[in-house]
Amino acid sequence: MSFIAIGINHQSAPVAMREKVAFTPGSLASALKQYAQEKQQGALVILSTCNRTEIFASSEHINTSQLALWLANFHGLDINEFEKYVYAHEGTDALVHLMQVACGLDSLILGEPQILGQVKQAFSEAKHIGTVNSQFEKIFQSTFTIAKKVRSQTEIGANAVSVAYAAVQLAKQIFAKLENSRVLLIGAGETIELVAKHLRDVNLQKITVANRTLANACKLVQTLDCDAEGITISEIPSRLADADIVISSTASALPILGKGMVDDALKKRKHKPMLMIDLAVPRDIEDQAGDLDDVYLYTVDDLQDIVQQNVANREQAAQQANQMIQQQVQHLIQWQQQHKKIDLIKTFRDEAQATKEHLEKRALLRISQGEDANKVIQELSHKLAQAMMHGPTKAMQQAIADPSAKALDVFENVFGAEKK
Repeated sequence: MSFIAIGINHQSAPVAMREKVAFTPGSLASALKQYAQEKQQGALVILSTCNRTEIFASSEHINTSQLALWLANFHGLDINEFEKYVYAHEGTDALVHLMQVACGLDSLILGEPQILGQVKQAFSEAKHIGTVNSQFEKIFQSTFTIAKKVRSQTEIGANAVSVAYAAVQLAKQIFAKLENSRVLLIGAGETIELVAKHLRDVNLQKITVANRTLANACKLVQTLDCDAEGITISEIPSRLADADIVISSTASALPILGKGMVDDALKKRKHKPMLMIDLAVPRDIEDQAGDLDDVYLYTVDDLQDIVQQNVANREQAAQQANQMIQQQVQHLIQWQQQHKKIDLIKTFRDEAQATKEHLEKRALLRISQGEDANKVIQELSHKLAQAMMHGPTKAMQQAIADPSAKALDVFENVFGAEKK
């Protein structure tokens, strides 16, 4: 199996090193073109994301150490420092690794779906530049096939494994058409940013971000491609009734939403239900607010229970996915072995045909120059027989010299000889 992989990821290298070897779209194309010039017909695919940079290549043109050196040189890094963080895989192990990456089994968040699209994009870029051969075409198409099968036949990506994502998934379960709901986000930190990202991914159109610092609220709003606005926390009492969903995560030492404020908002809404998700510790929403009719209040502990169960479900699904990957790798290896047999047969027939045409051309030339045709044909027959017997005779001599090999049995079957 002439397939190798080297790289660094979130497990092997700190972000400072990952930044140094990350590729921009422009530098990735340059790297592929440089490799294509240096290694004639050398196959190469480069995968570069925020959490990993990996290179897949054919070992017929380069080994893992040389590939790591090539990557370090391209980015102007000291190989002695760089190789501390590099992992390498060869042959079957490299195939398994590629498929695990594409299935999200090697991701920071187990089962995350974006990586498959990134692998497809990496393959497409390499194919466009011309660093994909027929072997790589088969390898990556097999990878995409198993990744799709893992997605459809396991629960690897079906469950939320972050509280931010779990909050949005909970909202989707409660609201049939989440995109038509109005959401109030309280806070502008990392958790609320992640919640906002997941809301954007489900095409939610009306989002209000409340924060103590209006500038920070507006900064987050600018990243959202929807009908969004920023307000201060002091404006919440007058705007709370507009919200169908409230998701809060601040560093406040005291609750921001009390039972009385929520009750007033419900009256203005004519008791239209509200979903409230409190991701803060200490809590932003008074626990008593959950006692009100038409309020569905969930805390971070409620979501953590969901997340922990979902992580366990994903880990179980990952075991199933790995079994599927092993089967896919075996199918791919069998295909490559069969492909080699076909190539061997083709090479043998092509060489026989070339020998025949060469000797035939020489014989016809000699006859045209007046030589005796019978003599020329006899010599042609002799040389053709010698040429055809040379390779098999040499192989049989080697087989006889090594009685432990089974090659002689093959020759006996080919020539119909009875075993003594």
